[in-house]
Amino acid sequence: MADRVKPRHRALAASSAGTALLLLLLTSCGNGISGHGDDKTIVGLVTKTDDNPFYVKMREGAQKKASQLGVDLRTFAGKGQADNDSQVKAIENLVAAGAKGILITPADSGAIIPAIERARKAGVMVVALDSPTEPASAVDATYATDNRLAGRMIGKWARARMDGKRPRVALLDLSSEQVKVDVLRDQGFLEGFGVDVRNPNRIGDERDSRIVGHEVTGANEEGGRDAMEKLLQKNGSINLVYTINEPTAAGAYQAVKAAGKQKDITIVSVDGGCPGVKNVAGGVIGATSMQFPVKMAAEGLAAVAEHAKDGGKGSGSSGPGFTNTGVSLITDTPVSGLDSQKSDWGLRHCWG
Repeated sequence: MADRVKPRHRALAASSAGTALLLLLLTSCGNGISGHGDDKTIVGLVTKTDDNPFYVKMREGAQKKASQLGVDLRTFAGKGQADNDSQVKAIENLVAAGAKGILITPADSGAIIPAIERARKAGVMVVALDSPTEPASAVDATYATDNRLAGRMIGKWARARMDGKRPRVALLDLSSEQVKVDVLRDQGFLEGFGVDVRNPNRIGDERDSRIVGHEVTGANEEGGRDAMEKLLQKNGSINLVYTINEPTAAGAYQAVKAAGKQKDITIVSVDGGCPGVKNVAGGVIGATSMQFPVKMAAEGLAAVAEHAKDGGKGSGSSGPGFTNTGVSLITDTPVSGLDSQKSDWGLRHCWG
């Protein structure tokens, strides 16, 4: 007969082979993996998202350094600033692929710990970038901005600029999840401004009449605009706004301008991206703290490459600990006693 039925064991073998081939093609062509090499050391970079300019620049810096070091860099990203599940899966995939090291910007500094522990027990060196884990000793090393210092710098600047005025402060944060980087910047700002934060590791427990309120934004422009609109409806006397990052600041300014209050409200932020520095030059942002994502990626990757060169044996110590990759205050209205750079300098050193 022309249409003979295959024996069952042959059909299963063909099906298994086809499945294996399909999985191989999927792994080679997508799923967030780049830069395959047959005999190179595999290193993973896991960021919070793949579209935020900060992480885009970090990935570019890591790819450049990987090329210099002869490393096979494989990149993954979550679907949002707080997407822990995708980061866990990325770590598991990298361990299965035989990675010697993983660089990660943790979306949830606590929830990611079990996945990191499993990777380190498998002999993988894990390095945190941008945001520390909680506890920080959960990784071999951290290369990041001192985010509390970044917040303090804009807080001190704002305090000096508001001298003689009655401050009415709005704070536009990342999320309600008490994410580490969110807490450090928010609390650092308030400390710099002179607020008793009570618990420096928690947002929102301060009792200071100068604070109008906190709103979450998702650290993006649309969220910044919506949050600012809510707070202005709550209290139209706001004259100072802290923002988690510069896209949030840009959105906040849209709401401020729509309310006709752009001359009455000062906005401060953290990032150092080129669009944000341009907004400093344009008067949209009064001051921002610049961080250096390329340096984080390059130094972290170099540490992992050195680990692999030494044989990549074990990963049970806390390594060199925290390395501050630097922060600079950018403003065109400097204040006495606080080091800063103007926006023209910022445009020569910005990212994105």
